Amino acid sequence: MIHTASGEIAGRALTIETGKLANQAGGSVTVRYGDTVLLVTACAAPNPREGIDFLPLTIDYEERLYAAGKIPGSFFRREGRPTEVGTLAARLTDRPLRPLFPKGLHNEIQVIVTVLSADQENDPDILGIIGASSALCLSEIPFDGPVAATRLGYINGELVVNPTFAQLEESKLDLVVAGTSEAIAMVEAGANEVPEDVIIGAVKLGQDTNQTIIGLQRELMATASKPKMELNLEPLADDELVEKVASMVDGRLHSTIFSGKEKGERDGALDELSREVAAELADDHSSQAVRSAFEALLKREVRSGIVQRGLRPDGRAPRQIRPITCETSILPRTHGTGLFTRGQTQVLTIATLGSMAENQKLDTINPEDSKRYLHHYNFPPYSVGEVRRVGGPGRREIGHGALAERALLPVVPSEAEFPYTIRLVSESLGSNGSTSMASVCGSTLALMDAGVPLRTPVAGVAMGLVMIEDGGYVILTDIQGVEDALGDMDFKVAGTSQGITALQMDIKVKGITYGIMEEALSQAREARMFVLERITETLAAPREDLSPYAPRMIRLSIPVDKIGTIIGPGGKTIRSIIEETKTTINVDNDGTVTIGSTSQEAANRAIERIELLTKEAEVGGIYTGKVVRLMNFGAFVEILPGKDGLVHISELSTERVESVEDVVNIGDEITVMVREIDSMGRINLSRRALLQDPGSDGQPAPSATESRPRFDRPRRDNDRPGRSRGPRNSGPNSNSRGGGRPPFRPSR
Repeated sequence: MIHTASGEIAGRALTIETGKLANQAGGSVTVRYGDTVLLVTACAAPNPREGIDFLPLTIDYEERLYAAGKIPGSFFRREGRPTEVGTLAARLTDRPLRPLFPKGLHNEIQVIVTVLSADQENDPDILGIIGASSALCLSEIPFDGPVAATRLGYINGELVVNPTFAQLEESKLDLVVAGTSEAIAMVEAGANEVPEDVIIGAVKLGQDTNQTIIGLQRELMATASKPKMELNLEPLADDELVEKVASMVDGRLHSTIFSGKEKGERDGALDELSREVAAELADDHSSQAVRSAFEALLKREVRSGIVQRGLRPDGRAPRQIRPITCETSILPRTHGTGLFTRGQTQVLTIATLGSMAENQKLDTINPEDSKRYLHHYNFPPYSVGEVRRVGGPGRREIGHGALAERALLPVVPSEAEFPYTIRLVSESLGSNGSTSMASVCGSTLALMDAGVPLRTPVAGVAMGLVMIEDGGYVILTDIQGVEDALGDMDFKVAGTSQGITALQMDIKVKGITYGIMEEALSQAREARMFVLERITETLAAPREDLSPYAPRMIRLSIPVDKIGTIIGPGGKTIRSIIEETKTTINVDNDGTVTIGSTSQEAANRAIERIELLTKEAEVGGIYTGKVVRLMNFGAFVEILPGKDGLVHISELSTERVESVEDVVNIGDEITVMVREIDSMGRINLSRRALLQDPGSDGQPAPSATESRPRFDRPRRDNDRPGRSRGPRNSGPNSNSRGGGRPPFRPSR
């Protein structure tokens, strides 16, 4: 039987339907918003996985390009590994759902989100959260939902619910808030220096909208939900065994945790203490049970120490930031580098500048088809002192890179101001808390070191939260690894001195209040100002000159009808210029030509070739050209590439000419003047007008312009004295992923 629940959200119908498609899944729904349609299914294994102590939940987000009427651009013409957009959407769906499963549930759970139709107006990512929650609630899988999600924009000073892709082009905010009926479950945003109070207002409006969506899910649950599967959940740790371990370690556990030692030394001491306890209890308890009890005791000790005694494992106060050092220009041949160290967290970011032809082409169901600003994040095993296989980027690496990319995007100059493709790579060299925010700081340093005219520096910091049962809590600034692992929140906030540019809040409890979020944002702003001071003490502004190893981009403007002349048949002409001059050349549809080269001489040669190809003949202009054809009545001379003119036999000399061949032959170079361009565009030339009076040697009169055409070059960005790149951004906030728009896509 088909069951449907529908309601209006922001003037568009949101419809959730079950019972028609994929009925063999544990739970399945279709979600439609506008003409965007998703199929979401949820299945669970009947038995728990052996030997694990975590929830084996997998969220797969499948983009089908047929949803947008596209055929995949790969060689095989079918979808392959998930795109970055798909990976981020899967992470966005995972985060609000994971805390709502029962503790101790170890059954494999898989949620598959398949995009069946994409209308190019409504982003399907938030529908994935709604669909996943609905499918889980209707299935036999235990789940403490429903959960809903809403996107908020900020356009012309007004909050907009579920803005379209076109509206997001103009929006200063792209915020997604997910929540239950009781509390906020997850927040993620990209913003253009938006104040904290606007963020809070957007979260509140999003949560109000979520209640309507939760009501639709409850409507379906009342008529179509399955009985929940029976679980025999073992407690994470035996309370009696926990107390036995506590009596054995006595005060040693507390002194080891709060010794003020660095991560490696502290973890080594804790491992030794854990092994000692396991050895003493080996006759009566399994090693797994003892380990679970020890970890439960460790968590209790850390949390009570923070909340009740105001102690942090490394001895800091709750609002204190670890020591920070910043360095730039540490690699000799790269275009820009930034090394940011905060405590044991250390990230090296490298900036590389390339031509616009090197921007990234996107093959997704969303309208965006390319971007010119890229951030890639690597997390090698040595950064945490481990040994593991090194391969391609995982979901964590993609998510952290996207978050750092979004944090800097609002201050990166547009293509018009700085015609480069910009790639940043952040290498996590040491990790003990929030390498993603360290990547933001390292990226600011690297971009300024490379001479990219950032409008203002950006810094980031991670906030934590520890709550206890009686309602007490402490918000922690600049959390380290143990506080993240054993705490209740990881709240990453990046921004400038004026406002927030990106945030991501992951919550490990079932939700938090507006009050806690406001306090965390206020505390994060205080920390951000501190980090920005450390950055600007190292490098106050972008460097005036690019690295000598970075290409210089020079822009010309040619008539649109000359684009074909530059490209040539099958691209032959532009390829020959590139090969001859060793430059990069990119031609846009509006006639903008961008030439890139590390050699000014090579760039000048390319400019001359292009200017010659696009120059129009002018009446009175003097040109040296080659004779290409002879007729009885005159000679045709190529004065510009592809432009011939006729020198009538009477204009070849000051004397009477009986035969054209008496004066010129094919291949001869002669200097001529344009006498006339008729209404049909035919060019009439004269050699006689340039010859000396009778009795001279018959050679053309001296002319400063006879060796090349006379024309003015278009103004180029680096014609200004003392500059080697485009002007600094002094206009309105302008960002670009290739086209100058400021999209603030979620990092998921």
